[in-house]
Amino acid sequence: MNLPFLFAKRYLFSKKSVNAINIISSISVIGVMVSSAALIILLSSFNGMEQLILSMYSKFAPELKIEPKKGKLFDSKQAVFSELRKDSNVIHYTEVLQEKVLLQYSNRQFIANIKGVEPQSLSKKAGDSILVDGQYKLTHDSTNLAIIGASVQANLAIPMQNSAEQIQVYSPRKGVKNSSNPAEEFNIRSIAPGGVLRYQQDFDNLIITPISFAKEVLGEYERVSSIEFYLKDGVDVNSFGQAVQKKIGPDYIVKNREKQNPTLYKNVRVERWVVFFILTLISVIAIFNIVGSLTMLVLDKQKDMTILKGLGGANDLIQRIFFYEGLMIGIIGCVLGLLIGGIFNYIQSAYGIIRVEDGANTIIDSYPMVSNWSDYILVFMTVTSISGLVSYFSAKLSVRELNKLKATD
Repeated sequence: MNLPFLFAKRYLFSKKSVNAINIISSISVIGVMVSSAALIILLSSFNGMEQLILSMYSKFAPELKIEPKKGKLFDSKQAVFSELRKDSNVIHYTEVLQEKVLLQYSNRQFIANIKGVEPQSLSKKAGDSILVDGQYKLTHDSTNLAIIGASVQANLAIPMQNSAEQIQVYSPRKGVKNSSNPAEEFNIRSIAPGGVLRYQQDFDNLIITPISFAKEVLGEYERVSSIEFYLKDGVDVNSFGQAVQKKIGPDYIVKNREKQNPTLYKNVRVERWVVFFILTLISVIAIFNIVGSLTMLVLDKQKDMTILKGLGGANDLIQRIFFYEGLMIGIIGCVLGLLIGGIFNYIQSAYGIIRVEDGANTIIDSYPMVSNWSDYILVFMTVTSISGLVSYFSAKLSVRELNKLKATD
C-alpha cells in the first residue's frame, strides 16, 4: 500500500476547510488542461500544414532524382541508366534538360527556367491538382505545347483562351560570339502555351516543354541535367535510392524529395518545434499554479502533518504526499487537455469550423488538422515532467517552511 499516494488522493478530492484551496486547485487543473490542449492542437495544426505543404511540393517533385556530382550536365546514354528505365519498380521515368532562357510574347519579355521532360512521363493525377488552366500535356496532334508557371503567364500576359500567338524562346547559341547579326547568337524556337501551373514558388518561373524542344533551344542534344522518376506503390523510396546510388557510383547523386529541397523540409520542422518550445514556456507559467495550491494545502493540513509526524512519519513521507498531490493535478489536467484537444481536432478535421479567410487562400477552405499518437505522448510526457519537477520542489520547500513554523511555535 502506497501511503503517501492515498493521503494525496484524499486531500485532492476531499473538501478543504478553506474553500480558497479548492478554488486554487481547480484553477491549477484548468491551467494544465488549457496548456495541454493548446499544445496538442498546435502540433496537430502544424502536422496538417506540414502535410499540405509537402504534398503540394511532392505532386510536382519526383520521388527520386539523379544529378551529376560535378557540373550541370551528364551523358544519360550509359547502360546503368538504360537498366534503370526498364526496372519494373520504376514508373514515370524521364530525362530532364533544364536551363534559363528568355521568353517573349507580343512585346513582353521574361527570363524563365525551361524544363524539358519526356511527354509520356507526365502524371495526369498530379496535373489535376497543380494545374489552374489549360491542359496538362506537352503535345497535341504532333504540336509541341508548353506548361507555364503563374509568374510566366502574369509577366507575359498570356491569355489561355483563344491564344493564337506563340511564345518565343531564346537561348544563347554555343560557340557564337560577336556576330554581325545578333539574331545568329541565339537559338530561337516557338511553342504554344498549353496550361498554367498553380501559383507556387517552386515553379512560378518554369516553362515545361517536351525534352526534344528543349534540346533544340539549348543546342544540347547528347547530355541532360538530371533523371527523374517515380516508384510503384509499396516500394521503399530510401532503400531503392540507396541501391541505385551504389549502381551508378560516386560521380552522381541520388536525391529523394527531402534532399531536393532541404530548406523547405528544414523550415517546416524548425518552425514547428520553435513554436512548440515557446508554447511550452507559456505552459510552465500555467503549471506554476500548482505551487500556490500545494502551499495553501500544506498550511491547511498542519494539524494532520503534526499527527502524522507524531506517529513516526518522516519529512520524506510528508514531502511525497504533497509531491503526489501536485503530480496528480498535472496528470488530471493533462489528460483532460489531451481529450479536449483531440475532440477539437476531430471536429475541425470533419467539419472545418475554423475557416480560412475568403480570398486569403485558394488551396484550402479550413485549417487542416492531423493528429499523431506520438504528439499525444510527447505532450503528456512534457506536461507531466514539468508538473513533476514543479511539484517536487514546491513540496520540498513547503515542508521546509512548515518545519520552520513549528519550530517557532
